[in-house]
Amino acid sequence: MFKVNEYFDGNVKSIAYKTPECPATVGVMAPGEYEFGTSTTEYVTVVSGVMTVQLPGQTEWKDYKPYDTFIVAKDKKFKLKIKTDSAYVCLYK
Repeated sequence: MFKVNEYFDGNVKSIAYKTPECPATVGVMAPGEYEFGTSTTEYVTVVSGVMTVQLPGQTEWKDYKPYDTFIVAKDKKFKLKIKTDSAYVCLYK
């Protein structure tokens, strides 16, 4: 069954589902700056838009465009800057 999640006053929304390999979400983000924490390793693939990401332990920000994937380890925090509506798929392993 699907589960809808909403964060940051509705500016980030996702739908959780299960793949044969692992749990996943597909979601959208409105323009803004966000910080997330992980409870598992997350594999985030950009579907549309651009996500500017500061990964844990990094001082630099990097742009991720459609089909780019970034990985965040378990129990870490990462930051995002979103300039235009963007979409992603996240696998939780």
